Amino acid sequence: MSCDILGSKIDVHTGGVDLKFPHHDNEIAQAEAHYKHDQWVNYFLHSGHLTIEGCKMSKSLKNFITIKEALGRYTSRQLRFAFLLHAWNATLDYGTNTMQEAEQIEKLFNEFFLTAKNLLRYQGAENEAFVKWGSLDKDLNAKFLSKKSLVHEALCDSIDTASALNEMRDLVKETNIYIGSCRQASRDPNQSLIKSIANYATNLLKIFGVIPDDSTIGFPLSATGSTSAGMEAVAEPFVTALARFRDDVRIVARKEKVRDILDVCDSLRDDVLPELGVRLEDIEGQPTAIKFVDKEVLLRERKRERELAEEKRKAKEEARRVQSEKQAAKEALKRIPPSELFRREPDKYSQFDEQVKSRFSSRTWGGFDWNCGRGKHVHSKCFPFFRPKGNPDARCSRYKSGRRPTQEATEAVRAAGEGVRRMDREPT
Repeated sequence: MSCDILGSKIDVHTGGVDLKFPHHDNEIAQAEAHYKHDQWVNYFLHSGHLTIEGCKMSKSLKNFITIKEALGRYTSRQLRFAFLLHAWNATLDYGTNTMQEAEQIEKLFNEFFLTAKNLLRYQGAENEAFVKWGSLDKDLNAKFLSKKSLVHEALCDSIDTASALNEMRDLVKETNIYIGSCRQASRDPNQSLIKSIANYATNLLKIFGVIPDDSTIGFPLSATGSTSAGMEAVAEPFVTALARFRDDVRIVARKEKVRDILDVCDSLRDDVLPELGVRLEDIEGQPTAIKFVDKEVLLRERKRERELAEEKRKAKEEARRVQSEKQAAKEALKRIPPSELFRREPDKYSQFDEQVKSRFSSRTWGGFDWNCGRGKHVHSKCFPFFRPKGNPDARCSRYKSGRRPTQEATEAVRAAGEGVRRMDREPT
Protein backbone atom coordinates (compact mmCIF):
# COMPACT_ATOMS: atom_id res chain seq x y z
CA MET A 1 0.00 0.00 0.00
CA SER A 2 2.77 2.45 0.86
CA CYS A 3 4.63 1.77 -2.40
CA ASP A 4 1.44 2.21 -4.41
CA ILE A 5 1.25 5.79 -3.16
CA LEU A 6 4.89 6.73 -2.52
CA GLY A 7 6.67 4.68 -5.15
CA SER A 8 9.68 2.42 -4.98
CA LYS A 9 11.54 4.56 -2.42
CA ILE A 10 10.36 6.13 0.81
CA ASP A 11 12.19 8.88 2.69
CA VAL A 12 10.69 8.41 6.19
CA HIS A 13 8.87 5.36 7.56
CA THR A 14 7.40 5.55 11.08
CA GLY A 15 5.98 3.01 13.49
CA GLY A 16 6.08 1.75 17.03
CA VAL A 17 9.29 0.36 18.49
CA ASP A 18 7.65 -3.07 18.71
CA LEU A 19 7.44 -3.20 14.87
CA LYS A 20 11.21 -3.02 14.27
CA PHE A 21 11.41 -6.80 14.08
CA PRO A 22 10.03 -8.75 12.36
CA HIS A 23 7.43 -6.48 10.77
CA HIS A 24 9.68 -3.77 9.30
CA ASP A 25 12.46 -6.20 8.46
CA ASN A 26 9.88 -8.17 6.50
CA GLU A 27 8.80 -5.05 4.63
CA ILE A 28 12.39 -4.22 3.73
CA ALA A 29 13.07 -7.73 2.44
CA GLN A 30 9.93 -7.86 0.32
CA ALA A 31 10.18 -4.30 -1.10
CA GLU A 32 13.88 -4.43 -1.94
CA ALA A 33 13.49 -7.84 -3.55
CA HIS A 34 10.52 -6.61 -5.58
CA TYR A 35 12.12 -3.36 -6.77
CA LYS A 36 15.62 -4.86 -7.03
CA HIS A 37 17.51 -2.19 -5.09
CA ASP A 38 19.08 -2.04 -1.64
CA GLN A 39 17.58 1.17 -0.22
CA TRP A 40 13.82 1.06 0.09
CA VAL A 41 13.56 3.44 3.12
CA ASN A 42 16.03 6.17 3.99
CA TYR A 43 14.96 6.71 7.62
CA PHE A 44 12.96 4.60 10.05
CA LEU A 45 11.49 6.45 13.05
CA HIS A 46 10.38 4.08 15.81
CA SER A 47 8.37 5.79 18.54
CA GLY A 48 8.35 4.66 22.15
CA HIS A 49 5.48 2.93 23.90
CA LEU A 50 2.86 4.59 26.05
CA THR A 51 2.49 3.08 29.52
CA ILE A 52 0.01 3.78 32.29
CA GLU A 53 1.58 4.06 35.77
CA GLY A 54 4.46 1.86 34.64
CA CYS A 55 2.33 -0.84 32.95
CA LYS A 56 1.75 -1.33 29.24
CA MET A 57 -1.55 0.19 28.16
CA SER A 58 -3.83 -2.66 27.18
CA LYS A 59 -7.55 -3.32 26.99
CA SER A 60 -6.99 -6.79 28.40
CA LEU A 61 -5.38 -5.26 31.50
CA LYS A 62 -8.17 -2.65 31.67
CA ASN A 63 -5.67 0.13 32.25
CA PHE A 64 -6.22 2.15 29.10
CA ILE A 65 -7.33 5.79 29.13
CA THR A 66 -9.12 7.45 26.26
CA ILE A 67 -8.21 10.92 25.00
CA LYS A 68 -11.61 12.16 26.14
CA GLU A 69 -10.97 10.88 29.68
CA ALA A 70 -7.51 12.49 29.74
CA LEU A 71 -8.93 15.84 28.56
CA GLY A 72 -11.54 15.63 31.29
CA ARG A 73 -8.77 15.78 33.89
CA TYR A 74 -6.07 17.83 32.14
CA THR A 75 -6.02 20.52 29.48
CA SER A 76 -4.78 19.89 25.95
CA ARG A 77 -1.85 22.21 26.69
CA GLN A 78 -0.78 20.12 29.69
CA LEU A 79 -0.97 16.91 27.63
CA ARG A 80 1.20 18.48 24.94
CA PHE A 81 3.76 19.49 27.55
CA ALA A 82 3.76 15.90 28.85
CA PHE A 83 4.57 14.62 25.36
CA LEU A 84 7.25 17.27 24.79
CA LEU A 85 8.98 16.44 28.08
CA HIS A 86 9.79 12.96 26.73
CA ALA A 87 11.88 11.99 23.74
CA TRP A 88 9.73 10.77 20.84
CA ASN A 89 11.58 7.42 20.76
CA ALA A 90 11.43 6.81 24.55
CA THR A 91 8.68 5.25 26.62
CA LEU A 92 6.12 7.75 27.89
CA ASP A 93 4.58 6.81 31.22
CA TYR A 94 1.22 8.51 31.66
CA GLY A 95 0.76 8.92 35.38
CA THR A 96 0.53 11.34 38.27
CA ASN A 97 4.24 12.22 38.33
CA THR A 98 4.37 12.86 34.57
CA MET A 99 1.35 15.12 34.59
CA GLN A 100 2.51 16.98 37.70
CA GLU A 101 5.74 17.84 35.90
CA ALA A 102 3.72 19.01 32.88
CA GLU A 103 1.53 21.19 35.11
CA GLN A 104 4.57 22.69 36.83
CA ILE A 105 6.34 23.66 33.61
CA GLU A 106 3.10 25.08 32.20
CA LYS A 107 2.71 27.21 35.32
CA LEU A 108 6.34 28.33 35.13
CA PHE A 109 5.99 29.53 31.55
CA ASN A 110 2.58 31.08 32.17
CA GLU A 111 3.75 33.10 35.18
CA PHE A 112 6.77 34.30 33.22
CA PHE A 113 4.62 35.43 30.30
CA LEU A 114 2.21 37.23 32.64
CA THR A 115 5.08 38.97 34.43
CA ALA A 116 6.69 39.97 31.13
CA LYS A 117 3.45 41.43 29.76
CA ASN A 118 2.88 43.34 33.00
CA LEU A 119 6.39 44.81 32.87
CA LEU A 120 5.95 45.86 29.25
CA ARG A 121 2.55 47.35 30.08
CA TYR A 122 3.85 49.17 33.17
CA GLN A 123 7.00 50.61 31.60
CA GLY A 124 5.14 51.70 28.48
CA ALA A 125 6.33 52.72 25.04
CA GLU A 126 8.51 55.56 26.36
CA ASN A 127 11.03 52.99 27.65
CA GLU A 128 11.45 51.23 24.33
CA ALA A 129 14.25 53.63 23.38
CA PHE A 130 17.81 52.43 23.84
CA VAL A 131 19.08 52.49 27.40
CA LYS A 132 22.56 51.74 28.66
CA TRP A 133 22.97 48.13 29.68
CA GLY A 134 24.32 47.32 33.11
CA SER A 135 26.09 44.19 34.34
CA LEU A 136 22.78 42.44 35.13
CA ASP A 137 21.51 43.05 31.60
CA LYS A 138 24.73 41.83 30.01
CA ASP A 139 24.79 38.66 32.11
CA LEU A 140 21.21 37.79 31.22
CA ASN A 141 21.78 38.49 27.54
CA ALA A 142 24.83 36.19 27.53
CA LYS A 143 22.75 33.43 29.12
CA PHE A 144 19.98 34.06 26.60
CA LEU A 145 22.34 33.62 23.64
CA SER A 146 23.83 30.49 25.23
CA LYS A 147 20.41 28.92 25.83
CA LYS A 148 19.32 29.68 22.25
CA SER A 149 22.37 27.80 20.99
CA LEU A 150 21.70 24.84 23.30
CA VAL A 151 18.05 24.67 22.23
CA HIS A 152 19.13 24.60 18.58
CA GLU A 153 21.61 21.81 19.28
CA ALA A 154 18.95 19.78 21.13
CA LEU A 155 16.45 20.05 18.29
CA CYS A 156 19.15 19.09 15.75
CA ASP A 157 19.92 16.01 17.85
CA SER A 158 16.99 13.79 16.82
CA ILE A 159 14.40 16.47 17.73
CA ASP A 160 15.18 16.28 21.45
CA THR A 161 12.24 18.38 22.69
CA ALA A 162 12.81 17.32 26.31
CA SER A 163 16.30 18.86 26.42
CA ALA A 164 15.07 21.93 24.54
CA LEU A 165 12.31 22.50 27.10
CA ASN A 166 14.75 22.02 29.97
CA GLU A 167 17.03 24.70 28.51
CA MET A 168 14.04 27.00 28.11
CA ARG A 169 12.99 26.31 31.69
CA ASP A 170 16.46 27.32 32.91
CA LEU A 171 16.30 30.51 30.82
CA VAL A 172 12.94 31.45 32.35
CA LYS A 173 14.31 30.87 35.86
CA GLU A 174 17.35 33.04 35.12
CA THR A 175 15.06 35.77 33.78
CA ASN A 176 12.91 35.65 36.92
CA ILE A 177 16.07 35.99 39.04
CA TYR A 178 17.11 38.97 36.91
CA ILE A 179 13.72 40.65 37.41
CA GLY A 180 13.96 40.11 41.17
CA SER A 181 17.48 41.55 41.26
CA CYS A 182 16.31 44.64 39.38
CA ARG A 183 13.52 45.17 41.89
CA GLN A 184 15.96 44.90 44.78
CA ALA A 185 18.18 47.46 43.09
CA SER A 186 15.14 49.76 42.60
CA ARG A 187 15.54 49.87 38.84
CA ASP A 188 13.38 48.82 35.90
CA PRO A 189 14.29 45.63 34.03
CA ASN A 190 15.54 46.07 30.47
CA GLN A 191 12.35 46.16 28.44
CA SER A 192 13.86 45.14 25.10
CA LEU A 193 15.67 42.17 26.68
CA ILE A 194 12.56 40.90 28.48
CA LYS A 195 10.52 41.31 25.31
CA SER A 196 13.09 39.40 23.23
CA ILE A 197 13.14 36.47 25.65
CA ALA A 198 9.34 36.37 25.92
CA ASN A 199 8.94 36.47 22.13
CA TYR A 200 11.56 33.74 21.67
CA ALA A 201 9.84 31.45 24.20
CA THR A 202 6.44 32.14 22.63
CA ASN A 203 7.68 31.37 19.10
CA LEU A 204 9.35 28.14 20.23
CA LEU A 205 6.15 26.96 21.93
CA LYS A 206 4.23 27.87 18.77
CA ILE A 207 6.52 25.54 16.82
CA PHE A 208 5.82 22.81 19.39
CA GLY A 209 2.07 23.35 18.98
CA VAL A 210 1.50 24.53 22.55
CA ILE A 211 0.53 28.09 21.63
CA PRO A 212 -1.73 28.99 18.66
CA ASP A 213 -0.20 31.05 15.87
CA ASP A 214 -2.45 34.06 16.42
CA SER A 215 -1.22 34.63 19.99
CA THR A 216 1.15 37.55 20.73
CA ILE A 217 3.17 36.89 23.92
CA GLY A 218 2.38 33.90 26.08
CA PHE A 219 -0.62 31.63 26.35
CA PRO A 220 -4.15 32.70 25.40
CA LEU A 221 -6.60 33.28 28.22
CA SER A 222 -8.56 30.14 27.45
CA ALA A 223 -6.77 26.86 28.20
CA THR A 224 -8.39 25.37 25.09
CA GLY A 225 -6.30 27.70 22.93
CA SER A 226 -8.82 30.29 21.78
CA THR A 227 -7.48 33.75 21.04
CA SER A 228 -7.44 36.40 23.74
CA ALA A 229 -5.36 39.27 22.38
CA GLY A 230 -8.44 41.30 21.48
CA MET A 231 -10.06 40.67 24.84
CA GLU A 232 -6.96 41.84 26.71
CA ALA A 233 -6.61 44.91 24.52
CA VAL A 234 -10.19 45.98 25.27
CA ALA A 235 -10.07 45.31 29.02
CA GLU A 236 -6.53 46.49 29.72
CA PRO A 237 -7.14 50.29 29.98
CA PHE A 238 -10.10 49.83 32.34
CA VAL A 239 -8.38 47.30 34.57
CA THR A 240 -5.22 49.44 34.66
CA ALA A 241 -7.22 52.50 35.73
CA LEU A 242 -8.97 50.47 38.43
CA ALA A 243 -5.67 49.04 39.71
CA ARG A 244 -4.05 52.48 39.91
CA PHE A 245 -7.09 53.89 41.74
CA ARG A 246 -6.90 50.98 44.18
CA ASP A 247 -3.19 51.71 44.78
CA ASP A 248 -3.99 55.34 45.66
CA VAL A 249 -6.80 54.28 47.99
CA ARG A 250 -4.52 51.80 49.79
CA ILE A 251 -1.86 54.49 50.28
CA VAL A 252 -4.39 56.84 51.89
CA ALA A 253 -5.92 54.04 54.00
CA ARG A 254 -2.50 53.03 55.32
CA LYS A 255 -1.63 56.63 56.13
CA GLU A 256 -4.92 57.21 57.97
CA LYS A 257 -4.87 53.64 59.42
CA VAL A 258 -8.35 52.76 58.14
CA ARG A 259 -8.40 48.98 58.24
CA ASP A 260 -11.90 48.61 56.78
CA ILE A 261 -10.86 50.27 53.51
CA LEU A 262 -7.82 47.99 53.22
CA ASP A 263 -10.11 44.98 53.70
CA VAL A 264 -12.36 46.22 50.88
CA CYS A 265 -9.30 46.57 48.61
CA ASP A 266 -8.25 43.04 49.47
CA SER A 267 -11.75 41.77 48.72
CA LEU A 268 -11.61 43.41 45.28
CA ARG A 269 -8.31 41.62 44.60
CA ASP A 270 -9.23 38.22 46.07
CA ASP A 271 -12.97 37.84 45.40
CA VAL A 272 -14.26 40.23 42.72
CA LEU A 273 -11.61 40.41 39.98
CA PRO A 274 -10.79 36.66 39.86
CA GLU A 275 -14.39 36.11 38.77
CA LEU A 276 -13.58 38.31 35.76
CA GLY A 277 -10.29 36.60 34.90
CA VAL A 278 -8.03 39.28 36.40
CA ARG A 279 -5.31 38.69 38.99
CA LEU A 280 -3.79 41.60 40.92
CA GLU A 281 -0.46 41.14 42.69
CA ASP A 282 0.64 43.76 45.20
CA ILE A 283 4.37 44.58 44.96
CA GLU A 284 5.94 46.71 47.67
CA GLY A 285 7.13 50.05 46.33
CA GLN A 286 5.74 49.45 42.82
CA PRO A 287 2.38 49.64 41.07
CA THR A 288 0.17 46.57 41.38
CA ALA A 289 0.92 43.90 38.79
CA ILE A 290 -2.00 43.14 36.46
CA LYS A 291 -2.30 39.66 34.98
CA PHE A 292 -5.09 38.40 32.73
CA VAL A 293 -5.65 34.72 33.49
CA ASP A 294 -8.31 32.19 32.56
CA LYS A 295 -11.19 32.53 35.01
CA GLU A 296 -11.31 28.80 35.72
CA VAL A 297 -7.60 28.77 36.53
CA LEU A 298 -8.01 31.63 38.99
CA LEU A 299 -10.98 29.99 40.68
CA ARG A 300 -9.02 26.72 41.05
CA GLU A 301 -6.07 28.65 42.50
CA ARG A 302 -8.32 30.42 45.00
CA LYS A 303 -9.97 27.15 46.00
CA ARG A 304 -6.59 25.50 46.47
CA GLU A 305 -5.31 28.41 48.58
CA ARG A 306 -8.33 28.16 50.86
CA GLU A 307 -7.88 24.40 51.16
CA LEU A 308 -4.22 24.85 52.10
CA ALA A 309 -5.13 27.52 54.64
CA GLU A 310 -7.73 25.20 56.17
CA GLU A 311 -5.25 22.31 56.28
CA LYS A 312 -2.69 24.54 57.97
CA ARG A 313 -5.28 25.68 60.53
CA LYS A 314 -6.28 22.10 61.33
CA ALA A 315 -2.62 21.09 61.65
CA LYS A 316 -2.02 23.88 64.16
CA GLU A 317 -5.09 22.89 66.17
CA GLU A 318 -3.97 19.26 66.21
CA ALA A 319 -0.48 20.27 67.34
CA ARG A 320 -1.94 22.35 70.17
CA ARG A 321 -4.20 19.47 71.20
CA VAL A 322 -1.32 16.99 71.28
CA GLN A 323 0.84 19.44 73.25
CA SER A 324 -1.99 20.02 75.72
CA GLU A 325 -2.47 16.28 76.22
CA LYS A 326 1.26 15.80 76.78
CA GLN A 327 1.31 18.60 79.34
CA ALA A 328 -1.75 17.19 81.12
CA ALA A 329 -0.17 13.72 81.24
CA LYS A 330 3.02 15.25 82.60
CA GLU A 331 1.18 17.10 85.34
CA ALA A 332 -0.81 13.97 86.24
CA LEU A 333 2.44 12.01 86.50
CA LYS A 334 3.86 14.55 88.92
CA ARG A 335 0.90 14.01 91.25
CA ILE A 336 1.61 10.29 91.64
CA PRO A 337 3.07 9.41 95.10
CA PRO A 338 6.74 8.34 94.92
CA SER A 339 5.89 4.95 96.41
CA GLU A 340 3.63 4.20 93.44
CA LEU A 341 5.70 5.77 90.74
CA PHE A 342 7.51 2.75 89.35
CA ARG A 343 4.81 0.24 90.27
CA ARG A 344 2.91 1.53 87.23
CA GLU A 345 5.48 -0.17 84.97
CA PRO A 346 5.50 -3.87 85.94
CA ASP A 347 6.91 -4.83 82.55
CA LYS A 348 10.16 -3.03 83.47
CA TYR A 349 10.45 -3.55 87.23
CA SER A 350 9.58 -6.92 88.69
CA GLN A 351 10.65 -6.60 92.36
CA PHE A 352 10.43 -3.96 95.06
CA ASP A 353 11.46 -4.30 98.69
CA GLU A 354 9.14 -3.22 101.50
CA GLN A 355 11.54 -0.53 102.56
CA VAL A 356 10.81 1.42 99.40
CA LYS A 357 7.13 1.60 100.15
CA SER A 358 7.46 2.42 103.82
CA ARG A 359 10.15 5.04 103.45
CA PHE A 360 8.75 6.68 100.35
CA SER A 361 5.32 6.78 101.90
CA SER A 362 6.83 8.89 104.63
CA ARG A 363 6.99 12.64 104.25
CA THR A 364 10.42 12.67 105.93
CA TRP A 365 13.24 12.57 103.42
CA GLY A 366 16.11 12.89 105.91
CA GLY A 367 18.05 10.12 107.59
CA PHE A 368 18.11 7.73 104.62
CA ASP A 369 21.00 5.37 104.27
CA TRP A 370 22.31 6.19 100.77
CA ASN A 371 25.19 3.69 100.79
CA CYS A 372 25.39 1.62 97.60
CA GLY A 373 23.45 -1.59 98.06
CA ARG A 374 24.62 -3.37 94.88
CA GLY A 375 21.26 -5.07 94.74
CA LYS A 376 19.69 -6.79 91.71
CA HIS A 377 16.42 -4.96 92.14
CA VAL A 378 15.29 -1.53 93.35
CA HIS A 379 16.72 -0.63 96.75
CA SER A 380 15.74 2.40 98.77
CA LYS A 381 19.44 2.97 99.54
CA CYS A 382 20.16 4.22 95.99
CA PHE A 383 16.72 4.63 94.51
CA PRO A 384 17.09 7.56 92.07
CA PHE A 385 20.73 7.02 91.19
CA PHE A 386 22.13 4.21 89.10
CA ARG A 387 25.54 3.04 88.17
CA PRO A 388 26.74 4.76 84.98
CA LYS A 389 28.64 2.74 82.44
CA GLY A 390 32.42 2.63 82.86
CA ASN A 391 32.48 4.20 86.34
CA PRO A 392 30.36 2.27 88.87
CA ASP A 393 31.09 4.57 91.81
CA ALA A 394 30.87 7.93 90.02
CA ARG A 395 27.51 8.77 91.57
CA CYS A 396 27.36 6.52 94.60
CA SER A 397 30.50 8.00 96.14
CA ARG A 398 28.72 11.35 96.51
CA TYR A 399 26.12 9.94 98.89
CA LYS A 400 27.51 8.74 102.19
CA SER A 401 25.62 7.08 104.99
CA GLY A 402 23.22 9.33 106.81
CA ARG A 403 23.38 12.18 104.26
CA ARG A 404 20.16 13.85 103.24
CA PRO A 405 19.13 13.52 99.54
CA THR A 406 19.97 16.60 97.52
CA GLN A 407 17.35 18.93 96.10
CA GLU A 408 18.20 17.52 92.66
CA ALA A 409 17.28 13.99 93.77
CA THR A 410 14.07 15.10 95.44
CA GLU A 411 12.88 17.08 92.41
CA ALA A 412 13.80 14.22 90.11
CA VAL A 413 11.56 11.79 91.96
CA ARG A 414 8.75 14.27 92.36
CA ALA A 415 8.84 15.13 88.65
CA ALA A 416 7.99 11.53 87.83
CA GLY A 417 11.28 10.42 86.49
CA GLU A 418 12.49 13.64 84.89
CA GLY A 419 16.26 13.70 85.16
CA VAL A 420 16.30 10.22 86.73
CA ARG A 421 18.11 7.49 84.86
CA ARG A 422 15.86 4.78 83.45
CA MET A 423 15.88 1.59 85.48
CA ASP A 424 16.65 -0.74 82.62
CA ARG A 425 20.25 -0.74 83.87
CA GLU A 426 21.48 -2.72 86.81
CA PRO A 427 20.97 -0.52 89.93
CA THR A 428 23.92 0.12 92.19
